[in-house]
Amino acid sequence: MKDKPNTSLIQLEIDGPVARVTLARPDKYNALNVQMISELIEVFSWTAENSVSSKGSIFTKDGTPYLRVLILSGEGKHFCAGADINMMRDAGANTPEENRRDSERLDSLFNTLWAHPCFTIGKIQGVALGGGAGLIACLDHVVCKPGVKIALSEGKLGILPAVIGPYVYRRMGSANFRRHAMLAGRMDTDEALRIGMVDSIDESLDVSSILSEILTTGPCAVSAAKELTLGFDRWDGDDESLRRWTLDFTSRMRGSDEGQEGLSSFLEKRSADWIED
Repeated sequence: MKDKPNTSLIQLEIDGPVARVTLARPDKYNALNVQMISELIEVFSWTAENSVSSKGSIFTKDGTPYLRVLILSGEGKHFCAGADINMMRDAGANTPEENRRDSERLDSLFNTLWAHPCFTIGKIQGVALGGGAGLIACLDHVVCKPGVKIALSEGKLGILPAVIGPYVYRRMGSANFRRHAMLAGRMDTDEALRIGMVDSIDESLDVSSILSEILTTGPCAVSAAKELTLGFDRWDGDDESLRRWTLDFTSRMRGSDEGQEGLSSFLEKRSADWIED
């Protein structure tokens, strides 16, 4: 792999096939400023480029594992309090063109995480407001501590959760997104679990079981599952063409090296080559 990005507001640790990304601005409740956003984009891009799915191989030539899982967390009391207050204040004095560039940077952040080829896990404590809720919405599996508060809080500032909107909408659905965008209040963990904003509640934020489970799944199949889901989300053709597309998708996966290895290992009653002994 190429050298890791140099960051000061983000910590990146590589543990075999697992990348651990930590928001490291606890004195500001991990609020998103321009530097943190830029560092996150760089880290998400670097980890995506060094994933099994992107490289088409489980190991580098020297035997180092490529990445299969990304775990996102935040230092300190809170996961992420949303946009930094100074950045929000500056937005009021910016030109429309400058605000557009800021919005494009934010969109790049969320889209890079949403489309990340690894299986992404979030460990959430304290609050996740605004952009913090947006980060949660882009993750594949989210575990939070009891007492966590999540909010699409932009409405309290007279603005809207538009940039994070597509990702939150997909996670919680139309009616829930509309209601919480209008209320802009803090939902508790029971509500977040009920509407699908988080997947489990655990005081210890233990993700070992989900981590063990995902590492038994074909790493390219994980990324392809996201591709398949996006295809369903965006499909505007008829049912017959959708069925043909799924047949083509299945044929491609079965004919891939990973698909052949998975089927062979099942028939031969052995572990697939992506499962560590």
